[in-house]
Amino acid sequence: MNALFLAFAHLRWTWARSLILTLVGAMILAVPLVTQTLLRGSEDALTRRAEATPLVLGARGSQLDLVMGAVYFSEDRSQPITRAAEDAVWDSGLALPIPLNTAFQTNGARIVGTSLDYFDFRGLTLAKGRQLAILGEAVLGAGVAERLALGPGDTVVSAPENLFDLDGVYPLELQITGVLDATGTPDDEAVFTDVKTSWVIAGIGHGHDDVVTADAEGNITANAAITEFQRITPENIDSFHFHGDAADYPLSAVIVAPYDTRSGTILRGRYLDPENPVQITDPSKIIAGLVDRIFRIAALLDAVTVIIGIAALGAIGLSLFLAWSLRAPEMMTARRLGAGRFTILRLACAEIVILLGCAVVLAAAIVFAVNENGTALVAWLLAL
Repeated sequence: MNALFLAFAHLRWTWARSLILTLVGAMILAVPLVTQTLLRGSEDALTRRAEATPLVLGARGSQLDLVMGAVYFSEDRSQPITRAAEDAVWDSGLALPIPLNTAFQTNGARIVGTSLDYFDFRGLTLAKGRQLAILGEAVLGAGVAERLALGPGDTVVSAPENLFDLDGVYPLELQITGVLDATGTPDDEAVFTDVKTSWVIAGIGHGHDDVVTADAEGNITANAAITEFQRITPENIDSFHFHGDAADYPLSAVIVAPYDTRSGTILRGRYLDPENPVQITDPSKIIAGLVDRIFRIAALLDAVTVIIGIAALGAIGLSLFLAWSLRAPEMMTARRLGAGRFTILRLACAEIVILLGCAVVLAAAIVFAVNENGTALVAWLLAL
């Protein structure tokens, strides 16, 4: 007890050095555990969502980009396809197609133009407000609503993906009608609209003033210009219309939910032709390959962490050795007062035990905090 008392008194006197040594020790102990926790959480989150998505239809090219864009709403997305691809799935009678148009964003959140089937498919429920009903309405994910402090009755304004690509793209004010319950998935960080609303943002559909107007005396005059609305209201919603062939309207991807295993097998076989500009992919297989590569890299990172940990422990040992070397006159005085060699050794061991104990407690607190908030951290990492 005397050794612990003297050791604690010395550590308190040299509090800055003691704090640094404690923090370094805590990081050495916590980082490997935190890394494994986040990796396992990311693996579970990625795999669970991929396995819940049977098939994804999109432009031929990188299957990983297609899956990441359609399933996780990432920044890396494949080239758009047309609505004709969705119609082909409908016509096959083999699966339910769920359209996705993720070309736009608002306030750092991805705008997902889709159908009401998506909410049933993902099991999304409303925490407050109501579901989408008409053009220009939006439902927020729980994370977006919390971050922006928005709810039913508020509005958000769309933004083009590329600020220099403004051809036909007008910022559209979206009326928020509801907020979804938190799910710990990328849906929490998305803003959902009807797919037709996303086509309005793209400039394919728009509303405008009447081309001709009549004054009080019945004189008819033509307007010099047509004004496109940036807000959809009950007064102008009937004027909104779409141009061009509906089969050519763009989609980022289509989630395909086969009615049974046989239907899914038949659908996959129809898109095997490499000359077909559209491909169908199984997200679970793509993500399984991605996770395998991630853990191969993680194994390398673990080796690097061990090397860094050994170097850090060496630095801590050197710091303690130098500190005790500077205390040589103090130890000599203690010897002259009758303290034995083992007494001085007990002082050194007590100091190490106190530092190590504080480092373990701090490391445990860090690991506990990460475990308690692991789902939110993983969702945030996946949204980056």
